[in-house]
This record gives sequence, structure tokens and C-alpha cells, in this order.
Amino acid sequence: MGQILNRIQKANDIKKIPAKYYPVLAQEIRDFLIENVSKTGGHLASNLGVVELTMALHLCLHLPEDKIIYDVGHQSYVHKLLTGRRDGFATLRKSGGMCGFPKRKESEYDCFGTGHSSTSIAAAMGFAAARDLNNTKETIVAVIGDGALSGGMAYEALNNLALFRKKKKNIIVILNDNKMSISENVGGMSRYLNDIRYRKSYGEFKDNVENAIKNIPGVGDSMVRTIRRSKDSIKQLLIPGMLFENMGITYYGPVDGHDIFAMTQAINRAKHMEGPILIHVMTKKGKGYPIAEKNPEKFHGIDPFDIKTGRPLKKKTADSYTDVFSRTLVEIAGEKENVVSITAAMPSGTGLNAFKEVCPERFFDVGIAEEYAVTFAAGMAASGMKPVVAVYSSFLQRAYDQILHDVCIQKLPVFFCVDRSGLVGADGETHQGIFDISYLSHIPNLVLMAPKNKDEMEDMMRFAVDYDGPVAMRYPRGEAFDGLKDHRPPVELGRSESIREGEGVVILSVGNMMDEALKAVELLEEQGVEPGLVNVRFIRPMDEEMLHELAERYPLLVTVEENVLSGGFGEAVSAFLHENSYENHLLSFGIPDCFVEHGSVEWQRKQMGIDAASIAGRILEKVKEL
Repeated sequence: MGQILNRIQKANDIKKIPAKYYPVLAQEIRDFLIENVSKTGGHLASNLGVVELTMALHLCLHLPEDKIIYDVGHQSYVHKLLTGRRDGFATLRKSGGMCGFPKRKESEYDCFGTGHSSTSIAAAMGFAAARDLNNTKETIVAVIGDGALSGGMAYEALNNLALFRKKKKNIIVILNDNKMSISENVGGMSRYLNDIRYRKSYGEFKDNVENAIKNIPGVGDSMVRTIRRSKDSIKQLLIPGMLFENMGITYYGPVDGHDIFAMTQAINRAKHMEGPILIHVMTKKGKGYPIAEKNPEKFHGIDPFDIKTGRPLKKKTADSYTDVFSRTLVEIAGEKENVVSITAAMPSGTGLNAFKEVCPERFFDVGIAEEYAVTFAAGMAASGMKPVVAVYSSFLQRAYDQILHDVCIQKLPVFFCVDRSGLVGADGETHQGIFDISYLSHIPNLVLMAPKNKDEMEDMMRFAVDYDGPVAMRYPRGEAFDGLKDHRPPVELGRSESIREGEGVVILSVGNMMDEALKAVELLEEQGVEPGLVNVRFIRPMDEEMLHELAERYPLLVTVEENVLSGGFGEAVSAFLHENSYENHLLSFGIPDCFVEHGSVEWQRKQMGIDAASIAGRILEKVKEL
């Protein structure tokens, strides 16, 4: 443990550290993060990039009275460290341990929980509005970066910041400009900020220009008066487009985000200004760890790794579902020239980098803008293309309206590849993909599929690109199930697959729950129960023909899904039985009415009662009752 870092036991202790030791403290923080994240995994590169920025915030503010609202929140490790949560890093992102994102119930210093993008400015404005109504004086700071400014909600908030200028009320936005989101930034805002980086600091100009001109003999005073009258013209020269100033936001920067003294000066100055202030800070993602600096995308979120080499400690032994998706889509693109791919700032995470390399002109990364991605895809589909939209399940929630209105009402052939469906493990509540069946399965015209294994995923993808209408396929994070290779009937619209016949009870397994269902079958067989097993395949449209057959044959039907029970497949089966006047018993396994905490997927399944042992146990109890 670093000698300087060891002095920080609680919030505001950093103020006791002599200024000459700030660079030493910054290095000790980086060493601590690298050492600990190498053991637990987590978001490393983004946190290494905000060390001095976070130190400056803690030096200039007094917590918890003052408020720091982080966008996305994966860059909050330094903040947690400086607020006395050092011991929590041993259990970072593990069940019962410290969350990898700000979390209100974890600490009073996490004033607003975050995990998704582009929310910080709006939330900070809410805090500031409440402050003003309560006539208190706390400083409110939003920290936005990693591409979050490409999200539409951030622009909505910026548009409303002018209200604070009219009221002359202070609010600070720190734009952490590291040229990256998870992967490289894209779009007009990225180019705009890139242009600003190469211009002289406007804040510095305002401080020095009048004094310099006044020294010109004979004409200095006259020129100063002229400059003051043409203030806006000067700003226009120095700030291309003057976007922020024209929106009523005072712009300050760019500031070197790794210069702790420049950062504290900028924040302290902004605290005493009226209206909204945006401090443009330039940082380097992965700063201080050369391997992460060279490959910040890889070290954005990483499993435990070897510090010397940067290589993961756990060797990859099998394809993930994302790997299968990536490889299959490249094959399909070679066969069909109208196939295009679209993602929202996640080309690596969704596996589309391979497609980008092979078909760069048919690949589109729209930044953190899921709503735009879906309507953009709808436009391409209406023009004869076959868009494949690859987005994480919890991120696709933001585009629900566009899926419904722009794609499904018009029955446009857009293929939604819903990655990270189901339980995702360490990222926790904000990232669990446990709602997509509920928010997609009730939309008319949309086909919703879930593959049981890697082979079926390939077949479903080929079915989807040939289907003349909107299709969604949900699949989980992690290793692709490779069992049941002998069960590979053709994919037909709305047709499920019988895996085995049984007596008394039949299990209907949705997608990636097949591994747990098979284990549950084995456990039940040990107890003398012979369950049937069905691979659902199509959540929508349901295979009603097979459901009729199952209802007439089995007294007990069991549905198993890694989705919330409310609005899930189990509820749809229950409605089917009721509408057709069947009196069968039904057990539905899924996520109960709660948000799921971070931890391993195995632990989460057990906690939610959807692991094989829990499934078999409840079925056995029910069978004994019948």
C-alpha cells in the first residue's frame, strides 16, 4: 500500500495531503487499481484515465454536501477509493461485494446510481434545481465522457441548461474528452471536440488578452473597447461553431486532465461563476499502464489478467455466443450483398469488428445512440437492405419506441441481435438482460427467437436474414452451449423442437436455459421422474400446435426462462392454457419481481431459483402433490 494513499481513510482526507505529494498519490492510486483489478477484473482503462480529474474534484468539493454525478459510472473507482472504500476492492463486482458502478445504497457519497449512458447532465440539473428551491449552496458537478455526449439524452439536457443561465445559478459539467467511448468515438461531436483540442484555451485567452493588448502604445485602450464590443466574434474564431456558448453554457478549456493543479484551478474558478459552465478536460484512457494505453478498448472491461503481459489469466477454451454471431454474420455477408451491420458504440463487444474488417462500407457504428440506430436501420430496410442491429439487451431498452413505431408497424425486415440477454454477472442491476422477452414479445409483427446452442444460433441467423419482416434473436454473454449437437432440425417459423418424451411432466426451455434444463432432467431421473423436454425456439409466435399436444398429454407443464416472470414466456403459456380451457398445472421459472445484484451468473441463478437443483426440487415437490 502506498504511503500517501494510506493516509486516505475517509472522504475529504485528500485535503490533508500536501500539494507536493499529489503526483505521488496519483501514481499510488494507479498502482492500486492495476493491482486490484488484475485480480478481480473490472473497468480499468477508464479509471486510470480519470485519476487526476477525480483527485481535483475531491480537493475542490466537500462531500457529501457537494454532489458528483458520474455518467455511465464505470469510471468511479477512484471516487470510491477516495471516499474510504479501499477494502471493498477485494470483492469488487462479486456477490455481496462492492459494485463496479455508483450505487446510492452502497454509500452516501454515491449520490446518484448510474450504469448506462448520457444521464449525468439531466440528473445534475435535477439536483441543482432542488438545491435552488431549498436555498442551499452546494456545488453540483456532472462528469460526462467516454462518448456519452453522443447520446440523445445528453443533448436534451444541454438544451435545457440555458434555464440555469437565466436564473444565474451555478452548475458544472466536466467533459472528460478521452477520444473514446468503449471503442473509438464517432460522429460530428467527436470531430467538433477534436477541432477544439487544437485551438488555444478560450478561458486562458479571456484571462490574458486584454492585458496584452493594453500594452500596445497609443491604440491599446481603443482596441480593448473594440474587442469587448466584438466579444462574440472573438469567441467564434477560437471555438469552432461555438456550440456550447451558443447554447448558453460558458465554455472553459481545453484543460490537461492529468495536470492536477490546472484541474483544481479550473474547478475552483467554475464554482464561483454564474450559470452553467462546461470544463473541457483532455485525458488519456489507460493512463499510466502502457499496455492499457495501447489497447484501451481491451482494458475497458477486462477479466483478471497478468500485469506484466496484460493477458487474461483464464484462457479461452470455447466460442462465446458473440463469437458464433460474429463468424456467422461474416459468412452471410459474403453470400448476401444487401446485408449491413449496425451497432451503437460496441463493435468489439458485439463482435462486429470482424464484419467491419471484411465489409467496412457496410458497417455502421452510430455511437451511443440506440434510438437513432433502430430508425436508421428502418430507413435502410425500407430501401431494400437487410440491416443487422447488434445491441446489448439492456441497451436496446432505450430504443423500444423506435422498434415499435419505426420497424414493427411498417413490418420492415430488420434483424435485431440482442446480445447479453439474461443474467450478465458482475456488471449487475443496470446491465442484466432480463427484460427483453417482456418488452419484445408483445409487439405485433415481431418474431422473437432464442437458440439452445451454437449450431441453432447459426441456423436462426440464416432464417432471420431471409425472413421478410422484423426478427429479434436473444442470446447470452459467455460460452456458447455445445450440447445436443444431434438435435438440429431446420428452423421453421413458430415451430418448437421436442428433445425427449416423458411422463407426467414436460419442461419447456427457452434459449440458454437448456443447460440447466438438461441438468434438472438428470436430477429428476435420479428421483424416478421422467420429464419430457422441449426446446421452445420461438417465443413469438408461440408453437400453439405443440402446446395443444403437450397440454393434452402432460398434467404438469414447466417453463424455464432467464427473464422476468412478468410478461415472460411462462405468462404467455399460462394465458394459452386459460384461453383454451385447459386445467393443467403450470410451474414457471424465471426472475422474480426484483433487480438482480452483481455476482457470478451461477450465484445469480441460484439466488433467483432458476438453477438446475432449484428447478428439479420444485418440480419434484409438485409431482408429489399431484
